Amino acid sequence: MPYERHNIARMTGYTPGEQPDGVDVVKLNTNENPYPPSRVVMETLRTIDGDKLRRYPNPTARPFREAAAELHGVSPQQIIATNGGDELLRLVITTFVEPGRPVGTVEPSYSLYPVLAAIHDTPTLEVLLDDEWAPPAPEALAQTWNDAGAQLAFIVNPHAPSGRLMNTDELAAVAQAFNGVLVVDEAYIDFVDPAFAHDTVPLADRFDNVLLLRTMSKGYSLAGLRFGYGIASAGLVEPMQTKTKDSYNTDAISQALATAALEGQSKASRTWAAVRDERKRVTAELITLGLSVAPSQSNFVLATVPDSFGGGAGAVYESLKARNILVRYFDADRLRDKLRITIGTPEENTALLKTLRDLL
Repeated sequence: MPYERHNIARMTGYTPGEQPDGVDVVKLNTNENPYPPSRVVMETLRTIDGDKLRRYPNPTARPFREAAAELHGVSPQQIIATNGGDELLRLVITTFVEPGRPVGTVEPSYSLYPVLAAIHDTPTLEVLLDDEWAPPAPEALAQTWNDAGAQLAFIVNPHAPSGRLMNTDELAAVAQAFNGVLVVDEAYIDFVDPAFAHDTVPLADRFDNVLLLRTMSKGYSLAGLRFGYGIASAGLVEPMQTKTKDSYNTDAISQALATAALEGQSKASRTWAAVRDERKRVTAELITLGLSVAPSQSNFVLATVPDSFGGGAGAVYESLKARNILVRYFDADRLRDKLRITIGTPEENTALLKTLRDLL
């Protein structure tokens, strides 16, 4: 007989991107940074000895929180370290949402949000984005969530899967009008063009209901490490830090390497610039091939494949996969004619573009 809770039995789990074992694959499907971590990260890894593994880690990742606080100009009490950004998403639902009360999102968005809400036995209220992947006016968006009694809402910014960027004034207006906790998921923030001067950290000081999610997975090339953190008012951080997170939620090795990554940010920032340059090239060449591409401030682009090209997006995805090139295809409304393509190294991107040219 089944023993799982009824809401778990009803739900569908999250589907992660493919992680092939082979090394001869051009892997452009899960938005990893195509470049290795900084030298200081690897040097720190070599200094870790067995004695560090014998003992429990710092329960709050204090050295990392101090480094992150210095980087962002906030207090350590405004930083919480988590086992990847996904743990922080789970924590905010557990901490701030009564089971049964809705969680606000936009649609389409990161597909893990409704999965975590379903685990918590709470619905999601999805507000549709327009044809340019923009949400309704900030006050209208917040009012929709307020009217439904949402205690928490997620905005991924830059948006996934399109890469569109909401500016800080828009985010501030949503936070001002929303009655719950606004989580701004900034997994891809490091790839935003510096010309935008996009800085959301002041929002965490200005509003007591704003939590910014950051991850070491994308910008710092540490997806295999599983380390993320949140920036918020001390009042938002405190119940998660002292009540709802696991007692030792981040291990000693990940704490040391994540701290080193922040301290070696100059190397990481060079990879961000390289990704931005390639994003511009890939976008231009995809358009030349006849695909339309949404403007992106992330490390991926969302390309629309005309049905006349190779049988449509699904068929192109399969053809690329057969040639050991992985991109992401979503069999979902508004996305079935599209491919999400991670920006890789110049060599990887050239291989993708050459293969697409041959296919199309």
